[in-house]
Amino acid sequence: MVQFAAGGGAWGIFFRCFLSRQIMASDSFQQHLQALRQQVEVSLQSSLQGRGWPQPLAQAVEYSLMAGGKRLRPVLVLLASDLCAGSQSLAISPACAIEMIHTYSLIHDDLPAMDNDDYRRGRLTSHKVFGEALAILAGDALLTLAFEVLGETAAAAEIRAELTVVLARAAGGAGMVGGQVLDLAAERGSFPGTAAASGVVSSLPDEFWRGGAEPEFGRNLPGSAKNPLNAIPATGVSGVEHLNRIHRMKTGALIAAALELGAVVAGATTQQRSQLRNYGLCIGLAFQIADDLLDVTGDAARLGKTPGRDADLGKLTYPALLGMETSRRQAEMLVQEACDSVSDFGPRSGWLQELARFIVERDH
Repeated sequence: MVQFAAGGGAWGIFFRCFLSRQIMASDSFQQHLQALRQQVEVSLQSSLQGRGWPQPLAQAVEYSLMAGGKRLRPVLVLLASDLCAGSQSLAISPACAIEMIHTYSLIHDDLPAMDNDDYRRGRLTSHKVFGEALAILAGDALLTLAFEVLGETAAAAEIRAELTVVLARAAGGAGMVGGQVLDLAAERGSFPGTAAASGVVSSLPDEFWRGGAEPEFGRNLPGSAKNPLNAIPATGVSGVEHLNRIHRMKTGALIAAALELGAVVAGATTQQRSQLRNYGLCIGLAFQIADDLLDVTGDAARLGKTPGRDADLGKLTYPALLGMETSRRQAEMLVQEACDSVSDFGPRSGWLQELARFIVERDH
C-alpha cells in the first residue's frame, strides 16, 4: 500500500475531507464500491449480447472488457449521477460506454508499437492471445460500441447528444489520444509546447492547458497557482508542466468526463458539472501519481501487470521528476483539492470523498 510522507498523511486527509461532514466506515465504502462494480459487470456483459459480430472478434472483445479491473470510471459515472439525484437506470449506459473507451485504450496501449506489455489485469494482453491484428480490431470495436451504447441510452435526445460530445472530446485528440501522443514524445525526450504552440486545434478551453481556475466556478484546476504541483524548484518546472499536461489529457480528461457524464444524465446544473469536472481532474492527477509510485514499489501479483515498465520505457513520471516523497505529498494535496471541489454538495458527497482517498491509498 502507498504510504504518505509526514505532514498530514492519509489520516490527515481523511479528517480534513470529512470535517463537519458525514463519515462513513471504510467497510461500508468498500461494500458500496463492490455493489456498483457488480452492477457495471452485469451491464457490460449484457451490452455484448446480440451484436452480430464475427466470433473471433466477439471473443477478443469479451476477453479484455470482462477481465475485471478497478472499474473506476463507470463507478464515477454512477456516483456523480446519484450525487445529482439522477437515475441509476439512465446512468448505467454512459458508465458502460466510458469503460469500453478505457478498455480499448488499454488494448492499444499494450501493443508492441506502444508500450509492448505482456500482462494486463492479471492476464496476458490481447495481442499476446489473439495476435496484433485482432487486438487492434477489438479495440476499434470497443471504441465504436461505446457510442452505440450511448445512443441506446433511454434519455432525451438532447441529453444523448451532450453525452456523446462529452465522451468524444475527452477520448479524442484534445484528450486521451492527444495525451498518448505527448506521452510517446516524452519517452523520446521531446517536450512539445502547448496545443496552440504546436499548431494543434483544441476544442478544450485554454484554462485546461494552462491549469487556471475556470471563472464560472472559481475552484483551482490542477496546475493553478495554489496547486502543489506548481510549487516546485525552478529546475524542474518545464518537465513537471509537461507531465501535468500529458496526464490532464491522457488520464484526467477521461476521469473528469466520467463525473460529467453522470452529471449530464442526471440533468445537473452548469455549476454542479464544473465542480464535478474539477474533482475529476484532481483525482485524475492523483491517480496517475499513485500509478507512477506503484510502478516503482508495487507487486506484480497485486498490480496485474509488470512493475518497472515506466523506467524500462524511459517514461516521464512524477517520481522521476520530483522524487518519491514529494510525489506522495502532491497526491495527498490533490485529494484535498478534490474533496474541496465537492464540499458544496454536503454529506451527499461522502462517497466521492472516500473514493478520492482510496485512489491514493490503493495497492493495485
